Amino acid sequence: MNANPLFAIAVATWAAAALLSPVRRAHGIIRALLGFGCLLGTLACLVALPFGSVPVSLGVSLASQAVSFAIEPSGLWLLGFGLVPAIFACWLGSPLARSSGRWYAGASFGLLGALGVCGLQDGISLLVAWEVMSLGGALMLVGERAEENGAKPVLLMLALLEVGTIALIFAILLLDHAAGGMGLALFAGHAATFSDVVSWFAGIALLVGFGAKLGMLPFYEWFPRAYSSGSGATGALFSGVILNAAYFALSRGWNGWLNVAVQDHTAFGLGVIAIVLGVISAILAVLFAFQQDDWRALLSYSSAENASIAIVMLGVTQLFRADHLADLAGLAWTVAMLHLAGHSLAKGALFLTADGVFLASGSYDIVQRGWLKRSGFLLGLGAVFAVMSLASVPPQAGFVSEWYVFQSVFQGFHLSSFIGRLVLVLAGAGLALAAAVALATFVKVFGLGLLGLPDVDGISIIPRSNAVSVGILGLCVLAVAVGAPLWLNALAAGAQALFSANSPQAMVAGWLLVPLTDRFAFISPSRLIIVMPLLAIVPLALLWLTRRRAVRRVPVWFGGMTTDQRDAMTTALTFSNAMRTFYSFVYQPTISAEREHEQREYFIKRLVFSSGVTDLFERHLFGPAVKIVIICAEKLRAMQSGNLNFYLALIGGLLMAILLLTLV
Repeated sequence: MNANPLFAIAVATWAAAALLSPVRRAHGIIRALLGFGCLLGTLACLVALPFGSVPVSLGVSLASQAVSFAIEPSGLWLLGFGLVPAIFACWLGSPLARSSGRWYAGASFGLLGALGVCGLQDGISLLVAWEVMSLGGALMLVGERAEENGAKPVLLMLALLEVGTIALIFAILLLDHAAGGMGLALFAGHAATFSDVVSWFAGIALLVGFGAKLGMLPFYEWFPRAYSSGSGATGALFSGVILNAAYFALSRGWNGWLNVAVQDHTAFGLGVIAIVLGVISAILAVLFAFQQDDWRALLSYSSAENASIAIVMLGVTQLFRADHLADLAGLAWTVAMLHLAGHSLAKGALFLTADGVFLASGSYDIVQRGWLKRSGFLLGLGAVFAVMSLASVPPQAGFVSEWYVFQSVFQGFHLSSFIGRLVLVLAGAGLALAAAVALATFVKVFGLGLLGLPDVDGISIIPRSNAVSVGILGLCVLAVAVGAPLWLNALAAGAQALFSANSPQAMVAGWLLVPLTDRFAFISPSRLIIVMPLLAIVPLALLWLTRRRAVRRVPVWFGGMTTDQRDAMTTALTFSNAMRTFYSFVYQPTISAEREHEQREYFIKRLVFSSGVTDLFERHLFGPAVKIVIICAEKLRAMQSGNLNFYLALIGGLLMAILLLTLV
């Protein structure tokens, strides 16, 4: 069945939503259009898998280059899973959106851009779609209380993304010169003939360009600022369909447009670079996620960490490819796809949970208010499944993909190079550290953000629409893990086309998931959901046997004082302070205290304590760069003297320089 009509209708609904966005009374219709378009896009991806969509010409040209559309299986996989949380995010809308409709226009542009990045088949239209996707993200943030948050987060995001865009333009032009055309099929068709210099420079440029949106260091520092200036709905789109589109573009570029299939040292070198940068990015991102006390900032850092893990798997793919281990290369490639699929669903669930917390309390702070106790079963079910997945707890999707990540790294003994084996050993250690901190981070999210004592001065509950959405997404997370033996076959055609190896099929042995062979290791989430409830029989039996004994409740003892129990609750700072102290060489913590006195300094009227951590790259990279730009601007200010004769002299000098260049 041809999925292109479904994609066309989805594009039409998103375009209609963008056109209607200025109409204030139509915002309910716009949300329905956006959500319906996401649903159609998801169905189109399901229809087109496992072989990819049918190529179709769009009947337009950009710079004499005909524009066509087709999505390969891996793009359909990532786009489809990214659109699922987008359905609920668009349906619910942003709780911070103003009546201007800019958020709805931004969501439309972001979705259209993501679809274009996945499907457009030439370099020029790819760059246009990439910029449309970035513009959509900026519009969403501008439409959400931008006057209160200031423009700095959006400007920082756009500035860093434009650095990536410049790198992408360089890569596309370089590949165009080497292939003799802008078509992506030309890039892939001539990849084997590219020189090492072309592949190296293009590969690094693609990593920088697409890595800017994936949160690779140093770009991850725009994540918490931008996400924290927006809503959870915006975060669900950013961490779902937009992030997945960026990773697909990077994976397609590295695996299809470079000479990595024929030049072993190019594949090996690029793989080592991706692994090193990915591991460091994952560690730093999750360490800073652990210190956040805002739902959106914490989840944004976590998104950068998970994208970095996918980049590590892309690097592992290149290492195995350099040693002509096609099955293992396909394994690592498939693991990255599986990892981002589960991440999209789980992160979407938690971002919508954050919006529910905001709607009920007016704040995105991670504070114990006992939301689960009074907000219904579906919210708790979806949130706990999402947290378990992101913390890599069985039997959720995150556990399956994280297990596969380590199984892929453990296959390093197959490599012939000592450096390659050493890199994978160190990568495994770094990823283990990141996984451990991620577990603590999501214990903090669930324990402090959703549990605890209810507020004594309010009985607000999380809206039912948010709770239902979170519950459905949480069940989808579980379904990805339980149905993995079935879903993985959707990537078989893509792996076969890239590596001439059907690794996804070899990763399944009946209802077991294996790293290509069941003699090395195996798990079975499908069976775990049967076994784990059976294991609960023992504690349930103990509860039944002790049901006649009354439960004794006493106040929490702390410091020998018996006061309000809320005074003894763990806060976000106390939970994370030990880690902040231990890793102070990374965090470089800052502490300040301000005192207000009544009459004399002995009588303190008010004490304001604040603490934080230092943003490494802002302090050591972005800050100095801004100072250099300001200094240069001050030096060049003399050129803006307002003197007409001076301006005419400048123009004359430029004309003389152009004339001399043409003569030479």
